[in-house]
Amino acid sequence: MGSCWPDLASLELFLLVVEEGSIGKAAARTGLTQASASRRLDTLERDLGVPLLVRGAGGSRPTAQGRTVADWSQAVLAAARDLTGGVAALRRERSATLRLAASMTVAEYLVPGWLARLRAHAPEVEVALEVLNSEGVAERVRGGAADLGFVECLDPPPGLGSLLVRHDRLVAVAAPGHPWTRRRLPLPVRTLAGTPLVTREPGSGTRTTLEHALNRSLGSGPVPPALELPSNAAVKVAVQSGAAPAVLSELAVAAELADGRLREVPVAGIDLRRPLRAVHRPRTRPSPPVQALTRIAAERF
Repeated sequence: MGSCWPDLASLELFLLVVEEGSIGKAAARTGLTQASASRRLDTLERDLGVPLLVRGAGGSRPTAQGRTVADWSQAVLAAARDLTGGVAALRRERSATLRLAASMTVAEYLVPGWLARLRAHAPEVEVALEVLNSEGVAERVRGGAADLGFVECLDPPPGLGSLLVRHDRLVAVAAPGHPWTRRRLPLPVRTLAGTPLVTREPGSGTRTTLEHALNRSLGSGPVPPALELPSNAAVKVAVQSGAAPAVLSELAVAAELADGRLREVPVAGIDLRRPLRAVHRPRTRPSPPVQALTRIAAERF
């Protein structure tokens, strides 16, 4: 008996011969010449190791073994159609959904505009957005729970591919009337480092950026915070109430600075710029929605 797997196209041709009673008619239906069809059928018989057809001047008919193989072939081809149809459905589903994870600042101030543009470009895409700190975003993407992530961190998260989409800047802010807002000269970086601030939670990209920037400038991080809060909105409310100053993204405080609810405090001797990155699992082919949103996020960089 032959040891090769039968070719599915040859099985389909064989079934057409059984249906038509003629190799020539079956060949015509598949766009083959009669000679090519005969060679395929010869190869199929050789691979299977049993005679399938009795050929004669009046046409071709299946042998007893050929009738059995024809019955099995119908089941095999039906299963193959189910397989290819199911895989196509999976591709369509993957192409129409996007599991997105984004850090707080990016999710609040950039993602809504990006998603509006994505919907205009691809209205069929459904997006499931999860908002976490940068550390949590990296974990979700690394673990396969998110297709794409956006983080605020100086260095790419380990184990992930990344693309720089734009830069952000952190600013020190205080409530109107705070002594820092009355200074004529920029605040010394040592004063910033030595003052308990209202901060985000550990793992936040904003907090990590500040800690790294202070370490680069002074060789040491900040003193323990006056208050830790889990969102930019909560930090801003605490600062406005007079709890303590804070360092936040200029994206997060733009409205409050514009209407006077907060005041920016210039700081000397520190670089508070940071990159915003799209992150993804390496060595995986990105789906069309992932490619589209990444392109939108980086368009104006």
